[in-house]
Amino acid sequence: MSYLSDTEVLVTLALRLKGFGEIETISSVHELSLSTTEAVLAEMVTANKCVMREVQGVEKFVLTPTGREQGEEFLARELEEAGVRDVVQFGYERFLSLNPTMLQLCTDWQVVDDGAGEQKLNDHNDADYDEKILDRLIELDAEVREILQSLEEGLQRFHNYSSRFTFALERLQSGELEWLTKPIMSSYHTVWFELHEDLLATLGIDRASELGE
Repeated sequence: MSYLSDTEVLVTLALRLKGFGEIETISSVHELSLSTTEAVLAEMVTANKCVMREVQGVEKFVLTPTGREQGEEFLARELEEAGVRDVVQFGYERFLSLNPTMLQLCTDWQVVDDGAGEQKLNDHNDADYDEKILDRLIELDAEVREILQSLEEGLQRFHNYSSRFTFALERLQSGELEWLTKPIMSSYHTVWFELHEDLLATLGIDRASELGE
């Protein structure tokens, strides 16, 4: 049976992935109930692990430096307790090998060659062009799901990525084209970015050092 994370670990990680989010958004990352998420956030605010800010009357939460540091400690402890560091490391390396393909796919979705050697924004009037990119996405999706299967067998908290990818892909296939790259929603690219950040956080890798910056 895969390792079950503590709810505070899940909420802390969700806050890190979202950066700044409301209760509903934070709870959706790992399919926690709103009441559970709200209770954990209240405890974290009291302990100065996160702070709440009202934005146009909506409560939003963000990690404090203390909360982020403790979250990293939680994740490191999980790896040792579950004994799955090698599994996650291998999954991360496989995911990283797919990342350039995903980035190129998103670029091709957003811009097209105008036939004169110049690039312009994709107006999505060429259905055949878009369909070819979606075919590439389906192939890539199959590969990332293989990675997720291994990760889920070690840490159960990775299981929700598959359903989130499925939801975004189904919206795309139904003609809702914003579900590939649009930010500030759970588009395919948003979920991909969060999975990447999750793997980095879990293994204690800084994104800047990964890029060699």
